[in-house]
Amino acid sequence: MAAEDVDGPSPTPETNKPSTTQPSDKPATKNLLSLEILPLIKDAQQQHGLRHGDFQRYRSYCSRRLRRLRKSLHFCQGNRHKFQKKRVSTEVLTDVRFLYIPLVSIERAWSYAMQLKQEANTEPRKRFHLISRLFKAAHTATELETLCQSGKCDARTTLEAKAYTEWMHGTLQFELKNWHLAMEHFHNAETIYEKLALALSDDEKILYQQRVEEIAPNIRYCAYKVGDESAIQDLKNMRRTVGEDLLAEKLDSLIAQTQEKQAATLSEVTWKGRTIPVKQEKVRVLLLNAQECENEVNRASDVDAKVSVYESLLLECKDVLQLLRDELQSDANPRNRIADGHTTSLQYLYSYVAYLRLSKTIERNLLLVSNIKNKHKSAAKEAKPQDLIRMYETIIQCLSEMEQLPGVADDSAFLQTIYTQTVAYKAFRCYYIGETFVGAKKWVETVAIFERCSKYIREALNAKSSLSKDLVSQLQELDSQVEGHKLSVHALSILGKEDVTSQMSKLSVATENVALVDRLDKYHQDAQLLSKQPNVAPFPPEYQALPCKPLFFDLALNHVELPSLEDRLEQKKGGGLTGIVKGWLWGSAKK
Repeated sequence: MAAEDVDGPSPTPETNKPSTTQPSDKPATKNLLSLEILPLIKDAQQQHGLRHGDFQRYRSYCSRRLRRLRKSLHFCQGNRHKFQKKRVSTEVLTDVRFLYIPLVSIERAWSYAMQLKQEANTEPRKRFHLISRLFKAAHTATELETLCQSGKCDARTTLEAKAYTEWMHGTLQFELKNWHLAMEHFHNAETIYEKLALALSDDEKILYQQRVEEIAPNIRYCAYKVGDESAIQDLKNMRRTVGEDLLAEKLDSLIAQTQEKQAATLSEVTWKGRTIPVKQEKVRVLLLNAQECENEVNRASDVDAKVSVYESLLLECKDVLQLLRDELQSDANPRNRIADGHTTSLQYLYSYVAYLRLSKTIERNLLLVSNIKNKHKSAAKEAKPQDLIRMYETIIQCLSEMEQLPGVADDSAFLQTIYTQTVAYKAFRCYYIGETFVGAKKWVETVAIFERCSKYIREALNAKSSLSKDLVSQLQELDSQVEGHKLSVHALSILGKEDVTSQMSKLSVATENVALVDRLDKYHQDAQLLSKQPNVAPFPPEYQALPCKPLFFDLALNHVELPSLEDRLEQKKGGGLTGIVKGWLWGSAKK
């Protein structure tokens, strides 16, 4: 058993204190028991499974801990042959470890209930056992509170027991869906934990502040269920930060139900002077989320949260566009088209949703561009042009897709606005492309691209009525920057590709390292010539290149036509048959 004692924290040593079940002879006021309930259970939970959501492991630890406590206090419930129930009462409350028995029992019942809650997703019948375990935890918490209020515990222990009991009762009523009672218990627990946090040191109050933050979503959820419609927005904000706890799944389902109720009232939408009926439920929810998107972005605390809002909306747009695309393919009836050639309401609705997706993509990219610029501005250095070129490329592509949407070809004002915005963002893209050329020291290309940038800026500012004030001010600021860059780049292009310092170093007329034989035509008073090692000539002399002996090949001989010499050759006179016989008979003798 000594090896098992390391399973959990022991605020008071179990082996050093004498074990006794008799009341103390000293007055209770001098030996007040102290038990820090919240730090104790949080430490045990983090060490034994709840860091990873393993409630079964934590329940097993509580069972082992409870058995060790009863054995060390000689407070066992009978023997192996007979069970005899023993409850901790004020008469036997002489050691703080007696308070551990109901506390660990509560934690064991609560962890078993949370384990059953995870399993109830696939086995709904386990929910009845879950409620039974929470009833036992709440009842034992009431007994613990009674023990702490008996006068044998200090004020902090009494307050902690009260807050813990209120929280456990609130958890039980929350599962029973008694929203009024649950909200009341959670409010009481929140108030006590806030007061305890104010009375403790900075190191100790962190746990109590975290407990208050955990209780707040439960209170807002109960308030909404009671009838507070304004609580839904707070729940949406809480859902972005809440983890896998008691409330996470309920928040998801509640937000979905609320959106469906609000979307039921959204039966049509007006875009570019045309009213479009909205019959699809998913489209209604999307349009509702698009209306709330700007408010959620403004309420977001940092850039990552804002980007998360845009990403969730863009994913929803993708699903809705696929839904509308399938409906358009299945409803390819030519009678559904209007006689004058205009698009149908379903096609126009598809164009509107596509426009929403493209516009939100542009807003997200502009947010990222602003974030990149601000980061580099705070670090007092220029942003990398490559990081921004891709953003502006995406924006220009989205604007190009807007021009191709069905149903917008007749809207000249809309097309003019899209064209002006495209020209404006092309100016920004050209500017950062020019910055990359500056880094590569391509001066000619840089001058050309900056000239193109100035052209785009002038064209966009001529139609600035189609642009926002913020974009117009950015273009004017960009124009002044481009003018300055053009002058500096033009000067560098004249000097050449190398730096001015390196060019000037080549103009040096110093001859200290040149031998005398190589500068006989220049007068220079070299004090080294009077030293013991004068630099008269390099020794050994450097090798000099010499021409090789030439090799000649008569290539023209193959093309020369030689004269005929047949007339100069001697012709032999033949003797006929007699000469042949004579030569055969006497020719060998002559030789």
